[in-house]
Amino acid sequence: MKLLDPGALIDGFEIEECLHAGGMAHIYKVRYAPGADGTRREAEFPMAMKIPRMTAGDGAENIVSFEVEHQIMPALTGPHVPRFVAAGDLSRTPYLVMEYVQGQTLDHWLDRPEPLSPQEMARLGAAVAKAAHSLHRQNVCHLDLKPANVLIRPDGSALLLDFGLSCHAHYPDLLAEALRKAVGSPIWIAPEQVVGVRGDPRSDVFAIGVMLYQLATGETPFGEPATAAGMRQRLWMDPVPPRQRRPDLPEWLQEVILRCLEPVAAQRYPSAAHLAFDLTHPDDVRVTDRGRRTEGTGFWVHFKRWLRAAGMQYQPSPLPSQQIEQVPIVMVAVPYKDVSDATLYSLREAVARSLGIRPGARLACVTVISPGDTNATDNALSETTVHRWHLTRLQQWAQPLDLADHQTSFHVLEAGDVADAIVKYAGGNAVSMIIMGAATHGLQMQRLVATVPIKVAMEAPCTVILVKQSLPFELLGR
Repeated sequence: MKLLDPGALIDGFEIEECLHAGGMAHIYKVRYAPGADGTRREAEFPMAMKIPRMTAGDGAENIVSFEVEHQIMPALTGPHVPRFVAAGDLSRTPYLVMEYVQGQTLDHWLDRPEPLSPQEMARLGAAVAKAAHSLHRQNVCHLDLKPANVLIRPDGSALLLDFGLSCHAHYPDLLAEALRKAVGSPIWIAPEQVVGVRGDPRSDVFAIGVMLYQLATGETPFGEPATAAGMRQRLWMDPVPPRQRRPDLPEWLQEVILRCLEPVAAQRYPSAAHLAFDLTHPDDVRVTDRGRRTEGTGFWVHFKRWLRAAGMQYQPSPLPSQQIEQVPIVMVAVPYKDVSDATLYSLREAVARSLGIRPGARLACVTVISPGDTNATDNALSETTVHRWHLTRLQQWAQPLDLADHQTSFHVLEAGDVADAIVKYAGGNAVSMIIMGAATHGLQMQRLVATVPIKVAMEAPCTVILVKQSLPFELLGR
């Protein structure tokens, strides 16, 4: 379809200007057209219209991807996707009208001449991971994450664009039915996508890893393959370690990037929320040989992987929401004053039960202290000492737990409002479950005002488990 001129009318929308003319679609800024009486309806937000290219020379992918986006866009909600407005029918003029959001794509940061700091890369990566996690919770996998499809708002949050190659677990996968080949952008496509497996949220984790590798090194981890054979190499090959190309990168960042890029999905982060957590808390990243190495993987290791990949049977993916529910981020709020041994024991038992039925879950141990606790003197060392004391106390509390299969981190928050601090931490870190004591201020106080647990239970964005204190009979005399 040729470019439309400003002032052209389509189904009650008026073209204002062309924002992008690409090989797959044209995107225009639009507004509501004036009615018969000359009045114009005001939109709640700026709008953009996407019109796919569907000429004789364009492939079937354009038509199918439009149908996929038409199917998925109205079902998506939340701040990480554009709001859907309207759609046109294929038999007349196909188009999608959605919210137009101001911001810059990740290409803006890739095009900068000076290298990004590790903190800036982590901030961008965490924003993309949180946006991807929001999709996965809605049973949608993007499957075409790349710098051009990630918009960073002025406030630092990420918005995901272009759902033409996406997969919704509750809808027919039109691309899998219509096209018998790998579907995705060659640079960013995940190994399982290469062999036709769609719908695994860890495929988006792989694509985020590719983008982090680009931000860190200025290079792509697997080149720019133009053939199916070239894309298949990522089923067994590791990229050059980022620290070989940029020695000043910290080990924790390479650990994160290379874990995202593992050829086998089960060896990557189990969810985008876990990835965002590590990028937000780099001091808690568990660095292995993966993060320390500066030499590439040897020939024989790649050869063994090639043999394994040749005979591997890939299974269809379960529902994305089910996958991420199996590996939640569990937060336990451990009080530090006016707390009994029975409460601390009961909290630990509740955490052990929750982690025991969720292999791969992550545990965040949190305590909230008041600002007055760190202002005993004007000496900055005093504040550091107080935080270290509370961290040590949290670690001692967690020692009896079996945490061998669970990543664990410890956090001391400083806030005047304990409930608000817990709720904000849970929301900012995609926590799936909060475990805390059922009462912290005594029964008499609970009758008069809402206690911290009650406030958290009312306001938290996730499940809250309130644990009533109990102590085994044999421990009562100790």
